[in-house]
Amino acid sequence: MRETSKISVRIAAICKYIFMIFFVCIAVGPLLWAFLSSFKTYSEINSSALSWPSSFNLDNYKAAFKYAPIAKYFMNSVIIVGCSVLVTVALVAMCAYIISRFDFKLKMVIVLLISASLMLPAQAISQPLFTIFQKLGIFDTKIGLIIVYSAMGIPMSFFVMTSYYKTIPMALEESAYIDGASFLQTFLRIILPLAKPGLVTIALLQFINTWNEFYFALMLTSGNSARTVPIALNYYMGTFANNYSALFAAVVLTVLPTIVLFIVLQKQVMESLTAGAVKG
Repeated sequence: MRETSKISVRIAAICKYIFMIFFVCIAVGPLLWAFLSSFKTYSEINSSALSWPSSFNLDNYKAAFKYAPIAKYFMNSVIIVGCSVLVTVALVAMCAYIISRFDFKLKMVIVLLISASLMLPAQAISQPLFTIFQKLGIFDTKIGLIIVYSAMGIPMSFFVMTSYYKTIPMALEESAYIDGASFLQTFLRIILPLAKPGLVTIALLQFINTWNEFYFALMLTSGNSARTVPIALNYYMGTFANNYSALFAAVVLTVLPTIVLFIVLQKQVMESLTAGAVKG
C-alpha cells in the first residue's frame, strides 16, 4: 500500500509539473518567438519561423524607429498612462478608505454606482464621449485620454483597495487618535504606508490596462499628437507589411515596459493578493 501511495504521489507531482510547463510555454512562447524574430532578417523569417537568428544586432530596432514615429507614440503612452495612474491611485486611495471605514447615508448609493460602471460596455458611452470631447475641445488631446483612462480604472481599483483597507486593523487608527493624531495625519502616516502593496497593485493594473488600451485611443484621436503605442502598431501595419523584422522589434518595444514593471513590482503585488488570506 505504501509503495502504491508513493507511486501515486510521484505521478501527481509529474502531472503537476507537466501542467505548469505547458501553461508557461503558452504564456512565454509567443513573447520569446517575437523577441527572437526581432533579430532575424526578412529572409530568415520567411525561410523558417522557428529558426535561431544568425546574429543579434539592433538593426531591426533602428528600422522600427526609422519607418514609424515609435518614439513619439511611446512618449505619448508614457505621459498619458503615467498621469492616469497617478490620478486613479490618488482618488481611489482616498475614496476607498472612506467607504471601508465610515458609514453615511449615501454610502450604498456610491458603491452601487461604482459597481454599475463595471457593467457598462465601452461601446455604450463611445458616442456621448466623442460628442462631449469635441464640445469641450479636448478631442485628440492627451488630457482627454487621461480623463477617460482615469475614469475607466477607478471602479476595479476601488474594490481592490476597499478589500485591502479592511485587512488593516482599526486598532492602529484608534491608537493614533488617542495619541493626538488628526484624521489626515493618521491617513498619511499610518494607513498609506501599510496600504503600499495594495496601492502598487492598482497602479500596476491601471498601467497594464491603459498601456494596452486600443478602443478609446483610436476613437478619441485623429492625429499624431496623442496617439499611443497600440494605435501606432495598428496604424503602421502597412509600413511594416514587407518588413516583419521591424514589426517584431516594434512589438517587443511595446510589451517590454509592462513585463519589466511587473517583474520589479511583483513582490508588492503578491503581498496585496495574499493579504486577505492571512487576516486573523
